[in-house]
Amino acid sequence: MTLSETAASISPRSAVARDKLMHTAERLYAEHGFANVSIRKIGEAAGQRNKSVVQYHFSTRDELIHAILARHMAAIEKHRVAMVAALGESGEMSLRDWATCLVLPSIEHHIDVGTPSWYARFLAQAVVEPSLREYTIQAHLNMPSFRRLEELGQPHGRTAEPELSAQRGAMIRQLIVHMSAELEADLADRRADAATAERSWRWLGTNLITAITGLTSALRE
Repeated sequence: MTLSETAASISPRSAVARDKLMHTAERLYAEHGFANVSIRKIGEAAGQRNKSVVQYHFSTRDELIHAILARHMAAIEKHRVAMVAALGESGEMSLRDWATCLVLPSIEHHIDVGTPSWYARFLAQAVVEPSLREYTIQAHLNMPSFRRLEELGQPHGRTAEPELSAQRGAMIRQLIVHMSAELEADLADRRADAATAERSWRWLGTNLITAITGLTSALRE
């Protein structure tokens, strides 16, 4: 069952409970790590007296984490779809255009979420957690807008060596995911207001686009 199908099949009361559990889990995982947060602790922090409330709504910890990821990816997808569609209509795509379509949708989402936020730190842990790493990476690579971006072309150049291509992707992923987590943590520590946070996210977006453009150009064969 997909996230949208699940949402359509539950009652409004259950939807509210699921939403609170997801937000609570995202915050606790971001602040304390997956290993240090039990399912029971999530329920307690969400104000639920039923010790099995997380299992009732999500069955397992990983299903809960997948639901959190899916919610954020759906929001990011909305931003990237429009950007990729505009590129397709123009018929031209520079290396910087390609990098912009990779970076800017997630930056816009971080701004939409507001401050304080926890998703960047949550995602940074998911991509290195052994039981979640492959799922998390593939879920992002399989987003329709990302696949469409790849179909439009690869101005960064193709390589005959899959290992080299995978390393390029890993470098780019590390930059986007972990620099976003660094900024999110810094903003949380400084208790930045909305205007300050938005400015910081946009600076990061610009710097990431420039860095990825330069990195990919330097690695082009």
